[in-house]
Amino acid sequence: MWPSIVCALLLDHLFGEPRRAHPLVAFGRYARWIESHLYADRFGRAPFAVFAAIAPWLLLTWALSRIELVHTLLGIVVLYLALGLRSLREHALPVADALEQGGLDEARALVARIVSRDTADLDAGQVAAAATESVLENGSDAVLAALFWFVVAGAAGVVLYRLANTLDAMWGYRNARYRRFGWFAARLDDALNWIPARLTALSYALAGHCLRAIACWRQQARAWDSPNAGPVMAAGAGALGVRLGGAAPYDGRWHERPVLGWGDAPDAEAIRRALRLLYRAVAIWLVALLPIGVL
Repeated sequence: MWPSIVCALLLDHLFGEPRRAHPLVAFGRYARWIESHLYADRFGRAPFAVFAAIAPWLLLTWALSRIELVHTLLGIVVLYLALGLRSLREHALPVADALEQGGLDEARALVARIVSRDTADLDAGQVAAAATESVLENGSDAVLAALFWFVVAGAAGVVLYRLANTLDAMWGYRNARYRRFGWFAARLDDALNWIPARLTALSYALAGHCLRAIACWRQQARAWDSPNAGPVMAAGAGALGVRLGGAAPYDGRWHERPVLGWGDAPDAEAIRRALRLLYRAVAIWLVALLPIGVL
């Protein structure tokens, strides 16, 4: 299994996400088709919709993985397609470059590609904070959680996790349309991320300022509205020695959020340091997996 992980990471490093015909884009279209046929403003419809969206692809992956000749190759390809390490770097570094060159408007436009908040009125520190938060949180969601589920359940585990994560991004909103229809997708994603998020927080601590990261995790994570993003970002901010969270604009309104971490507000260099922290965390996972017989 370890060689398959290394191969998938190498493919991601060399090629990044497919520019055309990414399977998750096709799955998104399929999920919208499911929604158009099964949508109802009822709590009871939500589990059935998620099952209908995920089950065919999970069953297909499981069946293919039973074929000895394709088992290893399937695992490498599925994990590669689930990883977003290079994509995260390609989206975050231009934000840092723009900030360093004084291009605040460009930095705002670039960071809008990776965060859901409004970016038009952010100052330079707030843009840097948004990008740093995205690196830390997506380091868990798009990298380490995928590695975790590959170790636990192979290609089928990665497919289950990544599709549930995609459905949460599409349906997991607490608004009038999705509060009832999308609750199961959101809870499933929370459940699948619970252990990986805490392993990510621990990895950030080991890859950075450990004691400060652990202290921020213990003292601040519970105040965050997401049970999984809280530990990840609190530990990551502590490991970096920066201050994240605070007020941020969403849908035209500023929302107060708890402060995470300790230290100064992030700048362009904090974005780069967050990426280096993530790469060190991945290296820790590779080293940890090698001797424990999970390979």
